[in-house]
Amino acid sequence: MDDDLSSVFDAMGPRLRALRQQRGLTLGEVSAATGVSVSTLSRLEGGQRRPNLELLLPLARLFQVPLDDLVGAPSTGDPRIHLKPIKDHGMTAVPLTRRPGGVQAYKVVLAPGARKGEPDLRVHEGYEWLYILNGRLRLVLGDKDFTLGPGEAAEFDTHTPHWFASADENAVEFLSLFGQQGEKMHIRARPKA
Repeated sequence: MDDDLSSVFDAMGPRLRALRQQRGLTLGEVSAATGVSVSTLSRLEGGQRRPNLELLLPLARLFQVPLDDLVGAPSTGDPRIHLKPIKDHGMTAVPLTRRPGGVQAYKVVLAPGARKGEPDLRVHEGYEWLYILNGRLRLVLGDKDFTLGPGEAAEFDTHTPHWFASADENAVEFLSLFGQQGEKMHIRARPKA
């Protein structure tokens, strides 16, 4: 058997078990929802049974994941770009763009309590624009301290010492547009008629 295929099968059992546990389901509940017997599910999770489409399709539907993600299939000649989240100390940044140069867009999620403590102000090349989706963001720019809520935006030159974190004990989600060469956002609005 091909090494790639063998490694896909070896990793599938733990992946299926993790998906089930993340959703707080028992083997019996998965069996009732999919029609796959408890013993078959147990053997799949334990790596004693190789899956087939008849088993995987109802599981993918139940767990609401694409079949490729369910099995961890190796990438093929698919020309689409699959952007992977960047995780760092309670912060998850999901790239929304991927092209060389120009403005880059990210959806950022700060976990509750992430980046606690005294602000660690940083500077670097670029210009940033933030738009708060959910939660409250504490943004320190130089000697100024701001709290931004949903629907609010901020823009700043990243040569200004800056730092951000959740303003309280809740998660915060925001969009970040970042230009490394200092590009500024140009917002155009139609004049009122």
